Amino acid sequence: MPKGYVIAHAVVTNADKWGEYVAASKIALDKFGGSPIIRGGRCEVVEGQGTERNVVIEFASYEDALSYAHSSEYATAKAFRQGAGTIDITVVEGV
Repeated sequence: MPKGYVIAHAVVTNADKWGEYVAASKIALDKFGGSPIIRGGRCEVVEGQGTERNVVIEFASYEDALSYAHSSEYATAKAFRQGAGTIDITVVEGV
């Protein structure tokens, strides 16, 4: 079965509030078995717009990744993110 991935591109404008979101999202990560394989770090945009913060979270399956993204636990975490920046999130099935 192919793995599932949550891919996020974010611009953080309030690091303290963003940190609260990250801490709260760990509950959902643990519940659905998510494992961050990229979370911030150095990057260089070589084409297109790009963003300053990139995140990739691996799950055992596409269904697990979707369940994480649509969970009540993650919805609770998202509330901490309000006013802390912007984010685009996509759930992708691996190969």
